[in-house]
Amino acid sequence: MSAETGIDRGRSAFQEHRWTEAYQNFREADKRGGLLAADLERLATAEVLTGEISTGMQTLTRAHEEYLVMGDVQSAARCAGWMGMQLMFLGEQARAGGWLARGQRLVDELAEPGAVQGLLLLPEGLGKLYSGDPAGALQVFSRVAEFGQRFHDKDVSALGLLGTGQATLMLGHPEKGLKMFDEVMVAVTAGELSPVPSGIIYCSVIGNCHLAFDLERALEWTAALDSWCSARPDMVSFSGQCQSHRAELFMLHGAWAEALMAAAAAQGLSVMGDPQAFYGGYYQQGEVERLSGRLDDAETSYRQAARSGYEPQPGLALLWLARGNAQQAQAMIRRAAGAADVATRRNMLPALVEIELAASNLEAARRGVQELEALARECQMPMIRAVAGQADGEFRLADGDPSAALKPLREAWILWQELGVPYEGARCQALAGRACRVLGDEASALMYLEAPHAALLDLGAAPAAAWAASLLHEEMVDSGATPVSAGPLTRRELEILQSVATGKGNRAIAGELYLSEKTVARHVSNIFLKLGLSSRAAATSYAYEHGLAG
Repeated sequence: MSAETGIDRGRSAFQEHRWTEAYQNFREADKRGGLLAADLERLATAEVLTGEISTGMQTLTRAHEEYLVMGDVQSAARCAGWMGMQLMFLGEQARAGGWLARGQRLVDELAEPGAVQGLLLLPEGLGKLYSGDPAGALQVFSRVAEFGQRFHDKDVSALGLLGTGQATLMLGHPEKGLKMFDEVMVAVTAGELSPVPSGIIYCSVIGNCHLAFDLERALEWTAALDSWCSARPDMVSFSGQCQSHRAELFMLHGAWAEALMAAAAAQGLSVMGDPQAFYGGYYQQGEVERLSGRLDDAETSYRQAARSGYEPQPGLALLWLARGNAQQAQAMIRRAAGAADVATRRNMLPALVEIELAASNLEAARRGVQELEALARECQMPMIRAVAGQADGEFRLADGDPSAALKPLREAWILWQELGVPYEGARCQALAGRACRVLGDEASALMYLEAPHAALLDLGAAPAAAWAASLLHEEMVDSGATPVSAGPLTRRELEILQSVATGKGNRAIAGELYLSEKTVARHVSNIFLKLGLSSRAAATSYAYEHGLAG
């Protein structure tokens, strides 16, 4: 095959998004006779998209140098800008700064500015955005978009609009920011943009939709991203991030096994060449493990997520709460929420309210509820209304007003059902049952409590199922029923069952009872066998229903 034929095949494959075939043909042509600068740039893109980031950076450097030889300073500066952006995403700040400075020097030599000037402004906007200056970021991203529009560069225009939407969201205007995301996604889904900007925009928009509690938009754009990635099966970049977004949606919708599979896929792809997927892959895995009662495993996953440089919140604070240390959870969530930007803080508010209530700080919880209610008034999306209603109802219940708690709890429960979020829906229904019990309506309380208890057991949410079972047990005691005896269990097995019912893992139980993990595991197996149970969640339910939880 001649070099010309390889180049033609490489260009055709690139145009049709067959990245592996593109770089194979371009590489072969390069060996036979070299590539023009534009083809080197295409080769670099194909290499980066298939996970060969280091090789792609070397090829992009060659493209930059070839453009300089040709005297095409605009294109050379563009390569320098993308080099800097890629290195910045990889955490190599010194090298990134060097390339961005080179790009800016080249632009300064031009008689007239061009769209590349907007590209080179993007890191400045991102720096302001993530250092707590969203107003400054808004100004920079607006300039980026202006450069793109002025010089008819759709990639730069779209990235500027994306940044403007992010800054607007962080300034506390979610409705306005989300409309900007919709606008920028029009260009992406219409195929108007290059592959790398398209992937950046897909993943950023979805992440920000979750941040703004917009589950419907997140679901819609994740499905679009999944389709986009599926049409490019050899693409590694952005595919891992897609899997981490899928894991979050699976978890919310109660498909926890599928969430763990997607999280594992994200972790694998992060190693293969999509490092931005590392945090989400491990954080979402930790979330499923925490809700399942596998607290030690969850802590390991959160620690892995933290290696990305992002703090695993609010999951880590809720882990401490699940372990019974409300004070540590309180200190952690207060610090994290206090240091966060407006949008990230709002995302932490449901956990903050839950933790403050557990720590018996009603005034701090009240302030959190008020923030959520203000957001729900500003942005009438179902998920934020559900979150705010549930927080309000839980607060009123803790504040001794069960009658006032019932209305927001029922409304939130209906919204969670409509959104298809079974875990929060079950918790909300159980809180309504608790309110009914306090009001003396035993029949309604039992009706409200039995269904969520069963739903939480089906999900495998052992700690929450144990909590729901404890409410049922309170019903049994109040009605005068007599708890059954330990039955066939030995004294040691009863001790271990009681520990299991608190959500402790075998390692924690072993340390508490001065036993080996192997011995604890054998006792747990015997408990399952004697009681005809098949899981820790079922054992937890049994303990509470039969008055054995201690």
